[in-house]
Amino acid sequence: MIQREDLKKIRKKLKDCLSKSRYQHTLGVEFTAAAMAMKYSIDIDMAELAGLLHDCAKCIDDEEKLEECKKYNVKITDVEKRNPFLIHSKLGAVYAREKYGVDDEEILSAIRCHTTGKPDMTTLEKIIFIADYIEPGRDKEKNLAEIRKISFEDIDEAMYMILRDTLEYLEGGEGEIDPTTEETYLFYKKLHDEKSRIV
Repeated sequence: MIQREDLKKIRKKLKDCLSKSRYQHTLGVEFTAAAMAMKYSIDIDMAELAGLLHDCAKCIDDEEKLEECKKYNVKITDVEKRNPFLIHSKLGAVYAREKYGVDDEEILSAIRCHTTGKPDMTTLEKIIFIADYIEPGRDKEKNLAEIRKISFEDIDEAMYMILRDTLEYLEGGEGEIDPTTEETYLFYKKLHDEKSRIV
């Protein structure tokens, strides 16, 4: 069981090791995850903890990320080797366990897949993925106001919209597409298309 006191200690520890802007983003994700947890009847403390730790491995340089993956036997794909910024989610799950004492697999999994997503995510996993995208400090993402609204009405539709816009952005030459993100998009697009047919 997560204690409120533990969350305070983790906030303090993160403040010392994250950049100011990354720490503000982290608090935004924690806040948004808690709000979404209330909406979708998920344990609020679990959502806050996953939100707090989702980027705990973000502020180390790419070389160190790769070294840490070797140290902890974290398997990384060719796409991740070419784009080491993607690694922070997998490494973050390891850090959450090793450095912050988190042993709840659902929380670790939510941290692990918050960047690329994965097909058929749990509600907590979807909350962290979405909270990372819509937290109050974000302001550059396309369709943000609409996605924020939908996130509290239809969580799967919000997943579809975020993944659609992310792939569109990457296909516009802004980065390499991770195959897992594509698979995740196809999963949530199918749900979107099925709902559209019913309507």
